[in-house]
Amino acid sequence: MTLTPNLWPAARTGQRWLLGARRRTTTIDNHRMVFWERGRPQPGIPSVVLIHGFASMKENWAFWLQKLPKHWHLLVPDVPGLGESDYQAAASYRYEAQADRFAQWLDGLALNDLHLAGSSMGGAIAALLAHRLATPPRSLTLLNSAGIPEHPDTPADAPFESDRDGLLIPRDWRGVYRMFNSVGSGKPTATGVVMAGILGPDLLRRTESLRHIFADMLADPLAPVRYLGPSTPPMLVQWGDRDVITPTRCVDWFAKATPAARVEVFRGVGHLPMVEVPGKSAGVFRAFVEQHQTPAA
Repeated sequence: MTLTPNLWPAARTGQRWLLGARRRTTTIDNHRMVFWERGRPQPGIPSVVLIHGFASMKENWAFWLQKLPKHWHLLVPDVPGLGESDYQAAASYRYEAQADRFAQWLDGLALNDLHLAGSSMGGAIAALLAHRLATPPRSLTLLNSAGIPEHPDTPADAPFESDRDGLLIPRDWRGVYRMFNSVGSGKPTATGVVMAGILGPDLLRRTESLRHIFADMLADPLAPVRYLGPSTPPMLVQWGDRDVITPTRCVDWFAKATPAARVEVFRGVGHLPMVEVPGKSAGVFRAFVEQHQTPAA
């Protein structure tokens, strides 16, 4: 049987050119990691790291790159195991292992004006990373983050089960369509149909690696609970009120654990504010970063 052609490599190259980003590679923990870079680190200019979610890739941030200031220094990696970055069957992809990889990378860059943002799985990684860097970031932004309890009093070691693998690891084209039209507000969209067609072949080739990564996430699912608290850098929380992946009631946890955090809930939005309402979500993020950025000399 002939496989459906994978058009995504050509599409991602064209998208990168349009966004004015450079494709770069590095090696961390024996993984080749591919990332976008736009701009360069300069005094008084924020360096922003954007970490995508499970079964996703750096291109999920493309709409934000259209909205964020062109003079900012942006680093947008494919999380190890996903996108163009290496996957290794013998590696660990727990949140702490991924945070350690990013800490190794970023500590080597010695960026003084660093701001972290993460979506879903990337939010959980960013939450740990903010507490593991040699120099803490100036701000942390979590968008519909994984690893956040649905009830304020849930302990970090509480038993956790998830049935989301059936939605987030498509096994056929029907699953691909369901995935891309569920992670938003839950309603089919033209964008969801188009993305299913473009990204479907790539996703269907990754079933085994996605199962591995998802199982590792569930091995320590509430790891951020052990880190987020009084020592957390200034934090912005963004959420959609129609999220079916990480329920909106998760935001109640922040009121007790990190009461100083700024929380923005977008109405009519699902799991991906940076894709569904990029103008609003990027605007809130920009203002927060500028509030906590070192003034230029």
